Amino acid sequence: MNLSSLSDAEKEHLDEQGFLNLGPLLSPAALQQVRERTDELLELEGSDAGSELLTSAHIRHPREAGAPRLADLVNKGPHFDQFYSHPRVLAGVAQVIQAEFKLSSLNYRAALPAAGAQRLHADWAQAVSAGDYRVCNSIWLLDDFAAENGATRFVPGSHRWARLPEEEMSDSWQTHPDEQLLIAPAGTVVLFNAHLWHGGTENRSDLPRRAIHSYFCRADQPQQLDQRKFLRPETAARLSPDQLRILGVSS
Repeated sequence: MNLSSLSDAEKEHLDEQGFLNLGPLLSPAALQQVRERTDELLELEGSDAGSELLTSAHIRHPREAGAPRLADLVNKGPHFDQFYSHPRVLAGVAQVIQAEFKLSSLNYRAALPAAGAQRLHADWAQAVSAGDYRVCNSIWLLDDFAAENGATRFVPGSHRWARLPEEEMSDSWQTHPDEQLLIAPAGTVVLFNAHLWHGGTENRSDLPRRAIHSYFCRADQPQQLDQRKFLRPETAARLSPDQLRILGVSS
């Protein structure tokens, strides 16, 4: 993987802090298209929205009250192709995992008003040694992230501690003294080492706070959503060999 799309300073920040703001990767037009398509999918799928996640043994909390989800977005339109194939995102994933990797899942999550809070957690069930990273995540902001609308919180550097929040904190719902809120405008993409301690906060606004997560894993690890099992022929037909390789469906 060519890492030239990240500067040395960006690589260092990602290595040390565990997250990196990649800036506005979604244009206003693309942002509007994705918002419209996710709204359409939520309406079409109704109570089945996100149900593909229930087939996975590798998702710790597939359903949350007050946080509707969509899953298997790879198959739900070309608007979503950039979410797992943008070169800056792939460069960041390569920097974290330092090995071959593949898309694990591509999901939507919204924090509804008076909901959305999560425990501090890592996206891997076991603690790992620094440098032995299995997973990397990215948040594509469909709305502005602000302190009052359920912005994600990070604990910088915690990916290097080789322990989970519940192993150190008496109550991982509580605020960590070192945590920072992700405050950024819609269209921004933030990549993070998914062993970093993080979690959603309560949405205290009157509107949903929406995002898409493109989540990657090391090539030798199971995907949250088996892309080979779910990939539709019409999706495969429009994708490039590189995109199919990122999905883990071709060598």
